[in-house]
Amino acid sequence: MLINCNSCLKKFTVPDSAIRETGRLLQCGSCGNKWTQYPIEKKIIENIKKITPTQPKEFTNISRIKNSTKKGKRKIKLYSEEYLKKKYNLTIKDTSNYQDKKIKISFGFYNYLIVTSIFFVALFGFLNLAADSIVMSYPFIVPYVNNLYEVINLIKVSISELIN
Repeated sequence: MLINCNSCLKKFTVPDSAIRETGRLLQCGSCGNKWTQYPIEKKIIENIKKITPTQPKEFTNISRIKNSTKKGKRKIKLYSEEYLKKKYNLTIKDTSNYQDKKIKISFGFYNYLIVTSIFFVALFGFLNLAADSIVMSYPFIVPYVNNLYEVINLIKVSISELIN
């Protein structure tokens, strides 16, 4: 049985036994359109057989036939509004109103925690490198620097005990 797609008019050959009297759901392999196909009545098939000759005509130039059966472009563009509406029953809303609104993106707790820890690690690294020159310039800071190094060592020990 020769079947035409309702949307793109592409022709398909389906065996007569595949389509029952109750109908069958078919889908076009080209455009994806779905429809229910019912069997064609026998009277119409007999009339078609009477009109068409029983013996096919012989063609002398086969290359001319091959060139004439080129595929054409799709009539419906994929992902266009009408295609999405027809196939998936989707409607596209106008998003121009949403572009004007500014969406607030928060930095988040964990991002603040990471940035703060990186800042303190960098600060302590800088103090470790510049401790001698800072103590030479400001000798009254020596007890504060010593206390800072003790606190850092205590934090290291407590973190290593938590991990182990």
